[in-house]
Amino acid sequence: MDDEPAIVTLLAYNLKKEHYQVTTANDGLTALKYALKIKFDFILLDLMLPEIDGLEVTRRLRQEKIMTPIIMLTAKDAEFDKVMGLEIGADDYLTKPFSPREVLARMKAISRRLQPTTKADSKQPIQIGQLRIFPAEYAAFRGQQKLQLTPREYDLLLYFAQRQRRVLSREHLLKGVWGYDFAGQTRMVDIQISHLRDKIEPDPKAPQYLVTVRGFGYKLEVPDLEAN
Repeated sequence: MDDEPAIVTLLAYNLKKEHYQVTTANDGLTALKYALKIKFDFILLDLMLPEIDGLEVTRRLRQEKIMTPIIMLTAKDAEFDKVMGLEIGADDYLTKPFSPREVLARMKAISRRLQPTTKADSKQPIQIGQLRIFPAEYAAFRGQQKLQLTPREYDLLLYFAQRQRRVLSREHLLKGVWGYDFAGQTRMVDIQISHLRDKIEPDPKAPQYLVTVRGFGYKLEVPDLEAN
């Protein structure tokens, strides 16, 4: 979903070569309409679109609880634009110019993390306080409520859950969760941590699960008692 026909044509051609079915749109309203009606595996979304921009499309999709992975495509490399996209729910971003190979690599990295685990203990939920994580089902609950997590938020929660009480630096999390080099982009971790806290914490301003270790990073604690 891009407003530049040459980029749309190039991406569509390369995606089809990799056996993806492709739907394209040249403006934000059309992109939003498609994404609300069709269940996609990925959404590639230009930041600068006619009618409504990519940020607004992303915002409305997340408001409608559509958690399809969104990769934002932007000609701007200002930190503000990257941060804004991530804050409203995009999972990743690429700054133009980029190669179709790089887009495919990002999509494949997300796909690998979306595949159910095949380990022998994958059927056993991970219990942390009132949080329950089901790796095989790619689902998480707080009490009886299923959490509406984006793929990136789920990846981050599972990564922490498998390393309880270990202090993890932002650089460690970028490598372990994102799976490729994001040198200098540690702000992405803080944004996703904030989103995850909003969904798993009784009080995000006084976190009991995802705790900041000043000067080092974050760790997932097992609270003795969760506030009601």
